[in-house]
Amino acid sequence: MRRHPDWLKVKIPGGESYVTMKSLLRKSKLHTICEEAKCPNIAECFNNGTAVFLILGDICTRNCRYCYVKHGKPSDLNPDEPKDVAESIKKLGLKYVVVTSVTRDDLSDGGASVFAETVKEIRTLNPDIKVEVLIPDFKANIDSLKKVLDSKPDVINHNIEVVEELFPSIRPEGDYSRSLFVLKSLKEINEDIFTKSGFMIGLGESWSQILDTMKDLRSAGVDFLTVGQYLQPSKNHASIVKYYTPDEFNEIKKIGKTLGFKHVESGPLVRSSYHAESVFNR
Repeated sequence: MRRHPDWLKVKIPGGESYVTMKSLLRKSKLHTICEEAKCPNIAECFNNGTAVFLILGDICTRNCRYCYVKHGKPSDLNPDEPKDVAESIKKLGLKYVVVTSVTRDDLSDGGASVFAETVKEIRTLNPDIKVEVLIPDFKANIDSLKKVLDSKPDVINHNIEVVEELFPSIRPEGDYSRSLFVLKSLKEINEDIFTKSGFMIGLGESWSQILDTMKDLRSAGVDFLTVGQYLQPSKNHASIVKYYTPDEFNEIKKIGKTLGFKHVESGPLVRSSYHAESVFNR
């Protein structure tokens, strides 16, 4: 196994808050993207009492070469999932929550109605909470996008994930133009909503491709941008081609600010929901 640079070292999971979070999630039979995708920040986030809830089950209908989430034929939807998520959030006393999902191409609306119901249930039990949703592309279905927007999340995120040139090899079931269309459409439907997107680097992209992706996202009206280092979750996934240095990530952040993003979170361990609450507050 390749040894990561020193700047990619993270805390070993553990501690009282971490155990409490894990216990609550298991009792509620809920999933988090933190666990399913082997996020490197799980120790920090769980110990801070934050987690990204994963709805629509834990099996994705797509098979991206960077992602550790299971893929295959999903199980039936859990009708109690929206309420279970809302109740767990209340028990944790969260003030800001992120809800994401696997991609469910088998569902007519891609799961948009479950997203909407989950946001509504969260607000019913937690009226003062801020809610961020991280959605799949819903195959660019405008009605699905409207369903989620009508539930009134505070931030809506759709990750572009990689530069355009890597889609055929890394995201073969995704489409770069479709993702940009989704982000642009969200702003056209509701110009007041905060939109967010992010991507990973280290998969073989060039510097100019990174900049082009940032420009495309800004042209689509994206407000918040996240850029992080790709880390290979297993030997069966795409290999790491390059480790970007903290200085290079700082340069990306500076460029992002000049392009007009409201905020850019760029760093080796940055993921789409990393420090989401503090970013929103700023």
